[in-house]
Amino acid sequence: MPSPTTSAGYKKVDAVRLMRDDPKVGADVKKSLYKPCAADEYPVEVTYASLTGGSSPDVIVNVMTCADSVGIGSYVYRRDSGAKDGYDNVYANEQPSVSAAVNKGQLEISKQTYAAGDQVCCPSGEDVTTYHWAGGRFRQDDEYHTDYSKTTVDSIPAPDDSGAGPEG
Repeated sequence: MPSPTTSAGYKKVDAVRLMRDDPKVGADVKKSLYKPCAADEYPVEVTYASLTGGSSPDVIVNVMTCADSVGIGSYVYRRDSGAKDGYDNVYANEQPSVSAAVNKGQLEISKQTYAAGDQVCCPSGEDVTTYHWAGGRFRQDDEYHTDYSKTTVDSIPAPDDSGAGPEG
């Protein structure tokens, strides 16, 4: 597993153009990249980090909806001088509510989970999967699920005031 290195030497990438030209990016995601949300701001978040052990930092791109900033696509691009634009798409996930990040030198993919009736603002939980780079691709390392508490004060049973202790 490559050790994480500083991304201080990164070269800023035009992520919107990179993704528009990428045949691995789906049509729905590309559609959101042809009109900025406001002024000249597109719904993308770009992170530069060393995930694949290359000589240049990798480019992690998250694409969101303009209206509510829900993730609709997460991608990792690795520097490849042989590629047309200099980058190769080495990871893509276009499941709604997805977000990619770096955690301890690994790729971390989070996906909000919703139960029936949940609003976009208020998911019921989150699935997180971590990946490490090995053998020229990302391999799953770990996964976990977190349930967010939907408990309110009104739904907590009142304490038993009878004075009786636990049966035993």
